[in-house]
Amino acid sequence: MSKQYLVGNESVRMIELGHPWIIADAYTKKWPAGEAGDLVELVDGSGRFLASALLDPKDRIVARILSRQRMRLDRGWVQARLERAVALRKNHAQLDDSDANRLVNGEGDGLPGLTVDRYGDYLMVQVYCSGWRRYLKLVTQALEELLAPAGIYEKGRPQNTRELEAESDDKKYGRLLAGKPAPEPLLVRENGLTYRVSLERGLNTGLFLDMRKHRRDLMARVQGKRFLNLFCYTGAFSVAAAAAGASLVTSVDASPGYMAQARENFELNRLNPKRHEFLVGDCFTMLDELARQKKVYDVILMDPPSFSTTAKSRFTTRGGTSDLVAGALKLLKTGGLLISSSNHQKVDLADYLKELRRGALQGGDQLQVVSFGGQPEDFPYPVTFPEGRYLKYVIAVKG
Repeated sequence: MSKQYLVGNESVRMIELGHPWIIADAYTKKWPAGEAGDLVELVDGSGRFLASALLDPKDRIVARILSRQRMRLDRGWVQARLERAVALRKNHAQLDDSDANRLVNGEGDGLPGLTVDRYGDYLMVQVYCSGWRRYLKLVTQALEELLAPAGIYEKGRPQNTRELEAESDDKKYGRLLAGKPAPEPLLVRENGLTYRVSLERGLNTGLFLDMRKHRRDLMARVQGKRFLNLFCYTGAFSVAAAAAGASLVTSVDASPGYMAQARENFELNRLNPKRHEFLVGDCFTMLDELARQKKVYDVILMDPPSFSTTAKSRFTTRGGTSDLVAGALKLLKTGGLLISSSNHQKVDLADYLKELRRGALQGGDQLQVVSFGGQPEDFPYPVTFPEGRYLKYVIAVKG
């Protein structure tokens, strides 16, 4: 029988509202000793059963709810959740000309703290909750039976990702859990284009899968246009723009390693990098430099990480976005598109739009929002879990 853990009135209310997290509080501090991965029963003050949860006692999220019923965390239960997740993608996700997508989106697929991504014939598992470590083999076996991938990797999520990001291009964070090793780099398809990814090296693989439909949307907007891509990472948006016929693509990123990968992605798609610009440097400094050169663009995209640090500046979504908008608007022609994106979970859309408003006022410009999007269909979230709606992708016209 599972151990019983008492939760306070606030947690009872959140469970009844369908929220999947139990955050550490005065009640959880009194919980009996337990190990990460213990399946426990959550009860209220009267001993009433509320939910079955996966324990992670050292984390801020001390338990993640797996079911509102009593259950066993066994192969059959995991298999059923995985089958449901795969079916959702089959029925609802637009994956034509793409073989890289999310298969399991944690809380969005009833497997809180666990994600599974597909890269061609390979799968990548990531755990955001130590409780899943105990069940990794079980998850791997279920994935093998269901999807028969060539191999399954896990990529670790170190705590200090902010500090590591800039220096992590080549460090090995991925390990093979099952099957055969993937080629290095591994080539995948998205919207009919080819991109290089690494399942072994770097904190990330080199392609952010939640931007797939936004790259497709961009391709319909840039033919014959001059396109500036700030914080370009490995250049996926730049490749999409160049392939769609943009007259000039200027890519900016602080990492020389990422910029080298961006050039490789151009070459993989038979796009001549020499016809476009690749600028390594801090994006704020580069905006000033481009303004000094009197450069003008038709479309500007800015998709900064939630937090980044370079030798010259420090960026956070709150506070940094408005300065970025003001700087970008100086380079954008009237009637041009400013596309701004944030994946910061703790900044909601209303607050994000306030940052864009500050930037427009700072620059003395008008901005009309013509489109707003979030993550694609393979990144679902429960309606009871607002934190799951993290991506904000805003397209605005400079008036």
